[in-house]
Amino acid sequence: MPILDNIIVVLYLGGILALGLWAGRGIRNLKEYSVVHRQYPALIIFATLSASFIGGGFSTGNASNVFILGVANIIALWGFSLKELLVATFIAPRVHRFSDCISVGGVMGLDYGRSGQVITGLLGVLVCAGITGAQVGAIGVVFHEFLGISRELGIYIGCGIVIAYTTIGGMRAIVLTDVIQFLLLGIALPLALFLGLRMVGGVSGLQETLPPAHFAVFGENMPPLMLGSLFLSFCVGETLVPPYMQRLLIGRNPRETSEGTLYSGLFSIPFFAITGMIGLVALALAPDLNPNQAMPFVIKTVLPVGLRGLAVAGVVSIVMSSADSFLNAASVSLINDVVTPLRKSALSEKRGLIVAKITTLAVGVLAVVFAMRIENILDILLFSYNFWAPVVLVPLLAVLMGYKASTKTFLVGALCGLTSLILWRWVLGDPGGVDGLVIGVGANLVAFAGMHRIDRSAPVE
Repeated sequence: MPILDNIIVVLYLGGILALGLWAGRGIRNLKEYSVVHRQYPALIIFATLSASFIGGGFSTGNASNVFILGVANIIALWGFSLKELLVATFIAPRVHRFSDCISVGGVMGLDYGRSGQVITGLLGVLVCAGITGAQVGAIGVVFHEFLGISRELGIYIGCGIVIAYTTIGGMRAIVLTDVIQFLLLGIALPLALFLGLRMVGGVSGLQETLPPAHFAVFGENMPPLMLGSLFLSFCVGETLVPPYMQRLLIGRNPRETSEGTLYSGLFSIPFFAITGMIGLVALALAPDLNPNQAMPFVIKTVLPVGLRGLAVAGVVSIVMSSADSFLNAASVSLINDVVTPLRKSALSEKRGLIVAKITTLAVGVLAVVFAMRIENILDILLFSYNFWAPVVLVPLLAVLMGYKASTKTFLVGALCGLTSLILWRWVLGDPGGVDGLVIGVGANLVAFAGMHRIDRSAPVE
């Protein structure tokens, strides 16, 4: 890549690091580290939430999968968009009732006691580490493709920058850097698609060049059952995971929180189409290309010097903005939902903050392990979902919607959800292409509802 583009990327990375470290001044306790002062308006919620979920999997990973599978992958990702719209409509207006909570586990503990809080905290750490691993892996790919360094070294550099400002600055640094990163990614990738389409002769040029199967909703690449299963997996897989729940807890009021979440869901619909279409442009320009290189290839091919550097910075922004959010959420989940409930005496404010920062470093290392072992970014995301939705989603929605249930009901539902997932995926091998994640969530729902009914009808002793 030309020297000017390299300079732009290096200056951007240095600026983000400095900005994040500066924003972290004066943080005194775990509450400030996790939810700041709960005074953010709708537009900030929109920007930071969007920057958090549009990571490597929904950008470079989406381009890669559309390169292979076609536009059906975009439709599958719209399951996530639907989830955001549902959360904005039914969940966000209710979170003001949990203003004393700073984490998902804290919310769960209100109804399901210490068991519910600790289990949620442990699973929160695992899912956050896995999703952070997906973003860290994407950083490695970006650094390798654009800067010419090895994927492993790129992972170490990118993860090091993210860990540094996330560890020092907490949520305050994350929100500030997220807004900058969101503005950059919102410009860079649409520009790359526009110039790429112009190079291949527009949408009509794509249709003339590519196989018809890549434009089919259903077909050999994505049978109906597989598409429906994948759509539901993206709909439920990341629902209310720790960093997204944190965004609901930092809003100024329920209206601002709901509007910000709604804007984010609406924004994701065209954005997923943009990142997916970049994969089609790459296929039209270079059919023999490694699919994982689809987005980097288009940016390097269609953009002139200078703009290319800004676009690379935008791609880096995407993955960094998601990685920092999940790192912070993992540390908060561990300290607030696992360590604190299991201790006989509470941690002091200062010690709790120190332990949270140390945890951020540890989760960063775990994320690197995920990234080194699994190269496909969307595969890492889908694998990480297994640690969350089949166990936590159903009882969490019950709490948020005001349905009171017992700890026993939570445990029975969680056990059935996890067992069903394991049997369906790793014993039976996902029969019919139906994702075990969907089966696990369904089994949890049935068991949770059944146990809740038994509890309610049981005679009071």
